[in-house]
Amino acid sequence: MPNPLIGVFYHWLGGLASASFYIFYRGVKKWSWETYWLVGGFFSWIIAPIGLAWLLVPDLWSTIQAAPVSTIGWAYFFGVLWGFGGLTYGLTMRYLGLGLGMAVVLGFCAAFGTLVPPLVSGQLAVIIHTHAGQTILLGVAMCLAGIGVSGMAGMSKENELSPEEKAATIKEFAFVKGMLVATFSGVMSACFSYGLQAGKPIEALAKASLLSHGGSDLWQNLPVLVVVLWGGFTTNFIWCVILNLKNRSGHEYLNLRPSAVGEVSMAEGVMLSAAAEENSVRNSAASPVESGAPPLIPNYIFSALAGVCWYLQFFFYSMGVTKMGKYDFSSWTLHMASIIIFGTLWGIAFHEWKGTSTRTHILIGLGLAVLIGSTIVVGYGNYLGATH
Repeated sequence: MPNPLIGVFYHWLGGLASASFYIFYRGVKKWSWETYWLVGGFFSWIIAPIGLAWLLVPDLWSTIQAAPVSTIGWAYFFGVLWGFGGLTYGLTMRYLGLGLGMAVVLGFCAAFGTLVPPLVSGQLAVIIHTHAGQTILLGVAMCLAGIGVSGMAGMSKENELSPEEKAATIKEFAFVKGMLVATFSGVMSACFSYGLQAGKPIEALAKASLLSHGGSDLWQNLPVLVVVLWGGFTTNFIWCVILNLKNRSGHEYLNLRPSAVGEVSMAEGVMLSAAAEENSVRNSAASPVESGAPPLIPNYIFSALAGVCWYLQFFFYSMGVTKMGKYDFSSWTLHMASIIIFGTLWGIAFHEWKGTSTRTHILIGLGLAVLIGSTIVVGYGNYLGATH
């Protein structure tokens, strides 16, 4: 039963999870990025998706196997492409900096992830001729504007840094190269949305199974997540193993010998974790700190907590989609806006904007206000669609 108000709430929970998961990695000590990212990834992309789907969806494996091979293939393929989007996000930060890079990547990600699926299906031509659809598209435009304002706040912060801080932040600024990489990263990151659309036949089978067993259709998207995240796991697994070999950090998993490679600091800026799976990539070159054996058990615990928290973003996202009604394509906009909202709030809580100018603070507040407003407008548009 559609209930856009509840749907928006679920998307907010998903955004909060995405904006918060990287905090757990702060507890990881003396592991290089590729090590803790892959350990957390097992929980993010394999253990949590399969575990929760197995608990909540009857006949999980039978449902997935009953889907057409092409459906599984496309959902997996788009998951692989989404993984490439995450890996190239780090290059965007390298060439454009956090403020401008974040705005460009997430702007493309929000726009392509929201508008391409209904455009390809032919639904967009119908949407623009309805009052509900026009309201939703207004909310999408507001979201893009809010992302732009948030990016301006990040750029303003960067402009207020000292020359030494700027050199440390954007050593290799290259606008043209950065824009090309950012465009690629944004479009590839939007592929997660395409993977969910490609998995619609799996969703339909899961819904039928749930209803036949007296369950709730709230969980109908969980099997689709299992397949899409297999694709994302593939990309990240290969890259992390390559880094383990290159950096000789594979011994860290079992603490076979003391490591001189230490923890990597968390990305700072407008968003603590907006698309944080991408943010962490720029830290893949670990920096040496004090030698000594890593605390193995705590590292696994913190990585596992981070991984499960990361997965919860899409767990709640999948629940929110079921409540948005016939215009559920707008869920991607709600997800992106929620990530930025809570990521910005975490940045404020961690004093990442301390010492910046009044102009920057105004841009932060304005960006938050527009983004929050966009979720309300999108939610209202879906409400109109559900009641008319």
